Amino acid sequence: MKPLISLLVTHRKYALFALITLLIFMGLVVMAWPYRPYTFKGMVMQSAQLAPNFTLTSAQTGQPISLTDFRGKIVLLYFGYTYCPDVCPTTLADVTQTLKLLGQSKEQVQLLLITVDPERDTPPVLADYLTHFDPSFIGLVPQNPNETLTVATQYGIFYQKHEYGSKTGGYLMDHTATLTLIDPAGYIRVIYPFGSTANDIAADLSYVLGRWSAPF
Repeated sequence: MKPLISLLVTHRKYALFALITLLIFMGLVVMAWPYRPYTFKGMVMQSAQLAPNFTLTSAQTGQPISLTDFRGKIVLLYFGYTYCPDVCPTTLADVTQTLKLLGQSKEQVQLLLITVDPERDTPPVLADYLTHFDPSFIGLVPQNPNETLTVATQYGIFYQKHEYGSKTGGYLMDHTATLTLIDPAGYIRVIYPFGSTANDIAADLSYVLGRWSAPF
């Protein structure tokens, strides 16, 4: 009988020890949870790269605008055009929804759209087009086609004219459809492929706004 009682006491001791160990482990997990590494939703730059500066003309004001004018804000940089049938309006609609999700924090985010079709995207056309998405969006046009090519090349953006009607002169612009997140310090942090959701982008923006001044 005594060996059985001793065995039960020993078993209870081990069970109690295991329970205490488990509770301590769970407590450590809960304490460490806020400090876990953040996982970005887009394609993360392995090493922070300073975004190349550029100066183009605002479609809204006709004044020159440089990327460095927006230091202290997140810049979402996009290359597109107003005659784009699907990809561009979808991306801009997603960014519009992203800003709504951010609430008041959206004031710290600036969308810049650089046209890859300056032939048709005159300043009035581009400015009017963007008002259908969000009045804060800024359209940028070049003084000459070489300006667009230079900036696009710096950001790894490809584009070319695709003729589809020789008689009508109609054409589309094939172009890279990524959205680039530039943090408030001017570094490229994340590149979003087409199809990234507003919820995912908003989550990343919220994180950057809260942590941009600290090391990533």
